[in-house]
Amino acid sequence: MHVGTQNISGDNWDAYKVLPQLGVNHVSSNPPGNWLDWDADSLSQFKEKLASLDISLDMMILPLASGPARTQGAPHVFLGPSPERDRELDQICDLIRNMSRAGIPAGRYNITILGHLRTERRFGRGGASLSSFEYHKLDQTLGDFEDGPADADEMWERIDYFLSRVVPVAEEYKVRLACHPQDPSIGDRLYRGVARVMGTV
Repeated sequence: MHVGTQNISGDNWDAYKVLPQLGVNHVSSNPPGNWLDWDADSLSQFKEKLASLDISLDMMILPLASGPARTQGAPHVFLGPSPERDRELDQICDLIRNMSRAGIPAGRYNITILGHLRTERRFGRGGASLSSFEYHKLDQTLGDFEDGPADADEMWERIDYFLSRVVPVAEEYKVRLACHPQDPSIGDRLYRGVARVMGTV
């Protein structure tokens, strides 16, 4: 097990330089720029730059981060069948191949179309500002998700399609994949007509 961190901007070299001073030598991070432009050479250069700072690039995040679907680098992947979905999945498969060629061993992703749910921030010990979620404070006045509701069966169908396209490529190129659960769990409730099936065991 290693101490690591994530979500540092790809070109924030001052922040990276501080990490080894704090005993953190492992990151999940992405290079700067558009993910569609990341070929094996640019990924290798990013990894080597981090290595020169005594930092190991252990993982990248695929263009399926924690925000709402339309804010993602690949916005159509979990929105149901479309030519755009298939094109984005092909592009993600190409990214996985390039990660392998660059020696990056793992990629992580989120399965969410609403994004991680939060309510107003609160303050914790020492006055620290904390990300927060309290279900009773969640805005219940919003209508169904603008790209259409999706019950549990629909969400599992979309997840299955994603995995059927991406996992064989990851296995062939020996890149491990990690799924971030939907955050936070709201049990079996629907929110805005969407089932959050990856938010509960």
